Amino acid sequence: MTDIAILGPGPVGEALGGRFAAAGHRVIYGSRDPGAEAVRAVVARTGDGARAAAPIAAAQACEVAVIALPWGAVETALPPLAEALAGKTVIDATNPLRATPAGPELSMGFDVSGGERVQALLPGARVVKAFNTTGWGGMVDPVFEGRRSVMFHCGDDAAACETARGLIEDVGFEAVHAGPLSAARLTEAHAMLWIHLAYRGGQGRDWAFGLLRRG
Repeated sequence: MTDIAILGPGPVGEALGGRFAAAGHRVIYGSRDPGAEAVRAVVARTGDGARAAAPIAAAQACEVAVIALPWGAVETALPPLAEALAGKTVIDATNPLRATPAGPELSMGFDVSGGERVQALLPGARVVKAFNTTGWGGMVDPVFEGRRSVMFHCGDDAAACETARGLIEDVGFEAVHAGPLSAARLTEAHAMLWIHLAYRGGQGRDWAFGLLRRG
């Protein structure tokens, strides 16, 4: 059993929180307004002892934190949590998206990734990129056609990556290690492909990527 802080009780945060709680982990949602009706509703739907608190209290109470914030909130929300999250595994589930007239696009990726930026904002944390390459519906139920969909994870700390792998499998995905944190430049582009196909490519949201092996 792990104490997991989910920073951001939106659809992704709630989907992951529900799966973590069902797997026996203790979930605490970090919210600027933990008493808000919408946050209370998320806690109630999660059940299994879930609760909500201010972000700093959630960060202090957790063993593992999951960043499920909109990208636009990351630069201001994370620095105040740096001390509380030092030494802890932090799973970055964000994608560095910006709005354009044609729809969302990546705002970085050639020289630095969103995951690497999160690490810079939380220099003492052990950041792993994961839970960013599918929609929240694929997190509620990662099994398609009887097979687990794939979730890539990458990071520079081996122990943190192993912790993330276990949580990825607890959610129900096939966990695949993609390398160091710089590989987030690839997984974030992979996420952009999912977004493109879901919203512009006619696939809708109810699908996910899988990994096929011969032999």
